[in-house]
Amino acid sequence: MLYFNQHLRTLRLGRLAVMGGSFLGLVLGCFEAVIIVTPFEVVKIRLQQQRGLSPELLKYKGPVHCARMIIREEGFCGLWAGVAPTVMRNGTNQSAMFTAKNAFDVLLWKKDEGDGRVLQPWQSMISGFLAGTAGPICTGPFDVVKTGLMAQSREGGGVLKYKGMIHAIRTIYAEEGLLALWKGLLPRLMRIPPGQAIMWGVADQIIGLYERRYLQLSTL
Repeated sequence: MLYFNQHLRTLRLGRLAVMGGSFLGLVLGCFEAVIIVTPFEVVKIRLQQQRGLSPELLKYKGPVHCARMIIREEGFCGLWAGVAPTVMRNGTNQSAMFTAKNAFDVLLWKKDEGDGRVLQPWQSMISGFLAGTAGPICTGPFDVVKTGLMAQSREGGGVLKYKGMIHAIRTIYAEEGLLALWKGLLPRLMRIPPGQAIMWGVADQIIGLYERRYLQLSTL
């Protein structure tokens, strides 16, 4: 009876941890997108657009100069161009990967969150790699729209092609078709899953040690 009660308690803790992890991933992804990711992404994309130009033709001389020019020409809010799809991408991405990671742990290794078991690093890396594919697939359209919104500028008083996230999705779909919303998916799949594999290979060891200590203390 004591074993059954402890097992039931562990399962309840696991379900709560899975739901909490998904929600936490969503919240942290949105917060990260607004505070950190968006302005740096805008600067990065503007600088990347200049590749192939001779030095004297470059409009932006570096990250700091690029940020200053955007603020001067487009206002401070210019650094947050495309913030809506960035929030959608990051929030959905983090939530999807947390949920997928827990699902693959259960499916492949019968590992429930909060059961005190610690996966081998190679097991965590396999689950992390597979979970890392979920984010790019789910957030492909948001990533494409984000790049389109961030790449356009009002230089010379020109008219912006995309007026917002929904308008950009409709325009891309109308001009290039549905699959165009997943442009660049392959490079993202080559970059993100290996990074997630390494991250979870380390993170699970740390989380597992904490869980074992917590569960041991809770049974005393």
